[in-house]
Amino acid sequence: MTKNYSALGFTLDEKQTDLIEKKLERVKYADDLIIDLILRVKEDKKYFWDANVNFRWGTTAHVEADDFDFAAGLNKLMDVLDVKVKKEKDKIQEKK
Repeated sequence: MTKNYSALGFTLDEKQTDLIEKKLERVKYADDLIIDLILRVKEDKKYFWDANVNFRWGTTAHVEADDFDFAAGLNKLMDVLDVKVKKEKDKIQEKK
């Protein structure tokens, strides 16, 4: 899985980058299913999170979250992303 994350309106510091890496461990179980994960965060009074996940079989998943706190917004995004990845994984396993 290729991970790419970027910030709009501010620069990610090392602490924030480490937090993102730590939270992405939640979807580590799907490493072999995901081609790439593109994560963007925009700061404009609050943090707006946006992620695109491209799966091996051509499906793309898009999830969003927002919060006034960086970590809380990331947690919300990861909760939604985790559910989305599990659903896709289950769908593909049912077809086998």
